Amino acid sequence: MSSRRSTKIVATLGDMSSSPATLASLCAAGVNVFRLNFSHGTREEQGARIDVIRALEAKTGAPSCILADLQGPKFRVGKVAEGVIVEAGEQITFDLSTDEGSARIVGLPHAEIFKAMYPGARLLMDDGKLVFKVVSVDIESFVAEVLVGGPLKSRKGVNLPDIVLDTTPLTEKDLADLKYALSKGVDWVALSFVQRASDVIAARTIIGKQAALMSKIEKPAALKDLNDIIAASDGVMVARGDLGVELPPEQVPGWQKTIISKCRMIGKPVVVATQMLESMIEAPTPTRAEASDVAGAVFDGADAVMLSAETAAGQYPVESVEFMARIVASAEAHIRFNPGSGPIGLPVEQSVYHAVAKTSVALAETVGAKVMVAFSSSGNTAVRIARERPSIPFLVMTPDVKVQRKLCLLWGTRSSASAYSDDFESAIIEAIGEIRNRGMAVTGQQIVVVAGMPFGIVGTTNSMRVVTL
Repeated sequence: MSSRRSTKIVATLGDMSSSPATLASLCAAGVNVFRLNFSHGTREEQGARIDVIRALEAKTGAPSCILADLQGPKFRVGKVAEGVIVEAGEQITFDLSTDEGSARIVGLPHAEIFKAMYPGARLLMDDGKLVFKVVSVDIESFVAEVLVGGPLKSRKGVNLPDIVLDTTPLTEKDLADLKYALSKGVDWVALSFVQRASDVIAARTIIGKQAALMSKIEKPAALKDLNDIIAASDGVMVARGDLGVELPPEQVPGWQKTIISKCRMIGKPVVVATQMLESMIEAPTPTRAEASDVAGAVFDGADAVMLSAETAAGQYPVESVEFMARIVASAEAHIRFNPGSGPIGLPVEQSVYHAVAKTSVALAETVGAKVMVAFSSSGNTAVRIARERPSIPFLVMTPDVKVQRKLCLLWGTRSSASAYSDDFESAIIEAIGEIRNRGMAVTGQQIVVVAGMPFGIVGTTNSMRVVTL
C-alpha cells in the first residue's frame, strides 16, 4: 500500500483478472482486498482464485484479504414470449404458476412475494427499466398497472422496494457457497439483500468466528433498521447498484454519507461500491464525474472503495486500479491541506479503550512521531485508532495471520506478524526492527506505541508510550 494512501481498494476478480500475473499486477497497482462474486462462476472457479491469491501471499509475504460476496435471494420473472412490449397505462397480471409470459400475464415463481404483496406496492423489473404499481391482489396472482413501459424480457430481475419479505438472505445456493468459502479460509463474507438485523444475526450463527461478516445495504427496508444492522455487522457495504434501483437516484448520495457516518461513529469498516469507474470497463481512462465520485467517498470517510466489473470483466483491470489509487491519493492529499474537506471529528466515547486511541493519535501528531504502532491480538485496537483517522502511518503488530488479513480492509492500517509474547519490552524491540526494515522511521525519530497491560491479554488496550529509535 502506498505510504500516501489510507483508503483501501477492493477489486472484484473474474475471468479477465484471475491469472497469477494479473493478480500480481493488481497488487502492485494498489489492491488491498480481492472480492469474489459468487453470483457468477462456479465454486471451483472461485476456489482456484483463492488458491492463486494465497500462493501470491506466500510468495510476497504480504497478507492477502479475500471477500466472498454471496448472491442472496434474487427474484426473476419466468419465460416471456419474444418481442413483448408493455406500455404505460396498461395492466398486466403476475402469476405464480404461468409458464409462458405475454403482454397480459407473466410468471413470477416466488411464493413469498405473493404472501407479502399489497395494493399500491411497486414492482421494478430489469434494473428499474420497467415500473409497475399493484392494483389488486389474489392468493397466487396480482394485477399491476404499468407506470414505465418497455420491452418485457425473460428471466429479468425483480425489485420490490416497498415490501419486507419473510425470507432469509441465505438461500440454498448461498449456504452451499458459504460452506465452501469458509472451508477455503476466506476473510470476509458479504451478505446480500439484508433487510433487518435478525438477518445478520442468523448468518452469524453459521459463520461464527470463521470470517468477518459484512452487510450489504441495498434495500430500503435495511435503512429503517440501519443502526441495529451496523451494530450486528463487522463491516458494511454501501451497495449502490440495487439500492439505486429501489431508491430514487437523488437519494443515494445522502444515504451514502449517512451510512458512512454511522459506521465511523462505532468503528465499523465501510465500503462504497458499484459503478465507481464504470466507463473503464471499455475505456482506458475514467470520466471526471467518476473521479469526483471516488473522491467523494474519500471525503466522506469511507474505509474502502470498490471496483466491480471494471476489474472482473473490463478491458483495463490494472489501469482501473491505478487510476483509483491516484484519485484516492489526491483526495487524501487535499484533506491534509484542507481538513475541512475530510470527514468530521467524532465525539469522545465513554470508555478507556476509545480514550486511549484518541489520546494516542493526538500525542503522536503533537510530538511529530513518524509512526503509530499498536499491538493487537483481535484487531479491535486497530479499529479504534483507525476511527480517529490519524495523519501519520499506522502499523498493527499481531500474532494472528487471520487478523492481518481482515485488517487489510480497515482505513490506514498496515499490519505485520509478531511473535506471541507477554514481554512488552521484547515486543517493542520487534516493532522497531519491523519499522526500520520498512523504512518508516530512522534513528533519532519517535514512534508512539499503543498496547494493553498486562501485555498480550485481549481487550486490555489501556496504555501508550513514546519511543525514540
